[in-house]
Amino acid sequence: MYRIFSILFILTIGSMSLFAQTERSHIRMGNRLYHSGGIEQAEVEYSKAVTKNDRNPQALYNLACAYMQQNKDSLALTFFDKASNLETSKFRKSKSFHNAGVILQRHQMYGEAIKAYEQSLRLNPNDDETRYNLVLCKRLQKNQPQENKQQQKKQQKEEKKQVKQEQKQKQQQQPKDQMSKDNAEQLLQAAMQEEKNTQRKLQKAKSQPQNRNIQKNW
Repeated sequence: MYRIFSILFILTIGSMSLFAQTERSHIRMGNRLYHSGGIEQAEVEYSKAVTKNDRNPQALYNLACAYMQQNKDSLALTFFDKASNLETSKFRKSKSFHNAGVILQRHQMYGEAIKAYEQSLRLNPNDDETRYNLVLCKRLQKNQPQENKQQQKKQQKEEKKQVKQEQKQKQQQQPKDQMSKDNAEQLLQAAMQEEKNTQRKLQKAKSQPQNRNIQKNW
């Protein structure tokens, strides 16, 4: 049995001297809420920290993790990308790419997920979880075309079946007056043919010699 996803969260505070007091307090509060299961409340605290400083990579990363836990995947990807662009630590930067890969893999976007995992491994070659996910994702991508072909064949078969059903219904719903019109045309053609036959017979009769009776005077 394969492990499909592996999610690693890094919720570090880092060097406090780099943050203003308000940022530090929001991140600390968010971390406590996150670890106690209050993900939504943690999201609020991390958002406040980001509002104070939108170039704080750790606040951005933590906010992305909170989004990810709530399946807000589009937002999570956006903030993992922002965090990775601003982060100077290779280790923490690698985790942004790892988690982005997990989200993409979950949505069967295997090509993009593979790129994210590869980027994560470049930054942290010793991450076995990322390496495992990368291998698994490549296997899933390899099997995906065959699954797509089968799905397309099934869809085409269903479409053909639907077209036949629509044609059958259309034939059954043909107006009666149209059928009557067709019958009238057939009858008219038959009458015209009969008239032609009659005219031929008359012409033939006229062309034959007739016997005349000669009366004698007594």
